[in-house]
Amino acid sequence: MNPSSKGSPWWREPYMWLVLGGPAVVVVASLVTYGLAASRPDPLVERDAEAEAQRVGKALTDEQRESLAPAIKARNHVASPER
Repeated sequence: MNPSSKGSPWWREPYMWLVLGGPAVVVVASLVTYGLAASRPDPLVERDAEAEAQRVGKALTDEQRESLAPAIKARNHVASPER
């Protein structure tokens, strides 16, 4: 390269924008994602089926109460031998 010839400034080089543009887009997208997640948190889920039913204004049937049993109770019921 000839030392007397000057190249163009870095901001006029298209490859430099490709090198800086990709990570810059990812940083901006992550900030937008964080902003959305922080401003709209997921609602808490009631563990008590009766309280959840009262919250939505419905009465639970016995069948619905059984279907909302905790996972361990349901797992143990399935894993137990038949009598």
